[in-house]
Amino acid sequence: MLDIKAIRENPELFDAGWAKRGLAPKAQEIIDADAKRRDVITDLQEKQSRRNDASKEIGKAKASGDDTRAQQLIDEVADLKAALQDGEEAERQVNQTVNALLGGLPNIPLDDVPLGEDEDSNVEIRKEGAKPDLSFSPKEHFDLGEDLGQMDFETAAKISGARFVVLSRDLARLERAIASFMLDLHTQEFGYTEVVPPLLVSDDTMFGTAQLPKFADDQFRTEDGRWLIPTAEVSLTNLARERIFAEDELPLRVTAYTPCFRKEAGSAGRDTRGMIRQHQFSKVELVSITTPEKALDEHERMTSCAEEVLKRLDLHYRVMVLCTGDMGFSARKTYDLEVWLPGQDMYREISSCSVCGDFQARRMNARYRPDGEKSTRFVHTLNGSGLAVGRTMVAILENYQQADGSIAVPDVLQPYMAGLKTIEAQS
Repeated sequence: MLDIKAIRENPELFDAGWAKRGLAPKAQEIIDADAKRRDVITDLQEKQSRRNDASKEIGKAKASGDDTRAQQLIDEVADLKAALQDGEEAERQVNQTVNALLGGLPNIPLDDVPLGEDEDSNVEIRKEGAKPDLSFSPKEHFDLGEDLGQMDFETAAKISGARFVVLSRDLARLERAIASFMLDLHTQEFGYTEVVPPLLVSDDTMFGTAQLPKFADDQFRTEDGRWLIPTAEVSLTNLARERIFAEDELPLRVTAYTPCFRKEAGSAGRDTRGMIRQHQFSKVELVSITTPEKALDEHERMTSCAEEVLKRLDLHYRVMVLCTGDMGFSARKTYDLEVWLPGQDMYREISSCSVCGDFQARRMNARYRPDGEKSTRFVHTLNGSGLAVGRTMVAILENYQQADGSIAVPDVLQPYMAGLKTIEAQS
């Protein structure tokens, strides 16, 4: 949610920001709706004040024996009561209009975010590591997993439909090992606090991180009106909702390993095979709550934490800064980590790390009190994948595959696999 006062004071800046995202100007429409809202509120306050005064005057008129005046005042109060009911409904409607306008508009990109309409305009910052030197034609992860007899899409489809998978034996253990390794790294070395958050959340919680209202069609909703989280960002960021932090409590850094659920409504025909794009997947999420002054440094730090996972797994990857047209709704700037997949002969996203400014904090009313001050300010929020567990498994299968179809287990994961060094098909 953007600051309505800031939009009134500098509409050109916001229209320019939305234009970078390919949107038409909206500032004047918002300003006009807000002016109407303030007029309604002012009128309502004046009527409330007059009703209070008239009510007091009734007693005085009766005390002085002026029954005619008293009746006039009683009639006036009755009219004001009806007018106030109408005014409160008008206020509700105009608030709804303003909130709908603000709630449906994305964040403003930072000045250094590259301009562009889609992923073709994203900019590579750097590459890390080396591609594996395979002496054979590499397979894709789903062929490898199915040949091992430990990745079953057919049975998953019978149970749940398309875009699900059943992992078994060593691949099931590998997923758990990947998540445990990531959590240990982030908590023991990078100072994140591990959290086990709710997977079902309310409308307000989804609104707080801006999954609602714009992206409702991408989410799974339960019959009692709750939502399955599309990412632990939702639960973790909302740990700060309606709170006021002391400045020395920040930054707050939390992490969680959870299943995530997405309809993938706009992905028809894309990645229909394999584990790249599923309705249910697992992810280790990173969230930071910090002050405005430290947010950009925290963004670089969070990205480096996610990168370290790939470095220790010895996976080749590149870092991309997303352009204005490819960036997420809440983000002001986003780095994508794209891992190399030799089976697909291409890079694929494995993490997105975003700084959101106070966009989410305003929706959640998450604030902090600067040292030595009485007033409060909105915190700044950040989120990132540290990493997507399923896609990390995909990367390991494709990069560590052997000519005989077996999979070498990365050194850092072997302690989590009871020393297992190679995953092989079991007869």
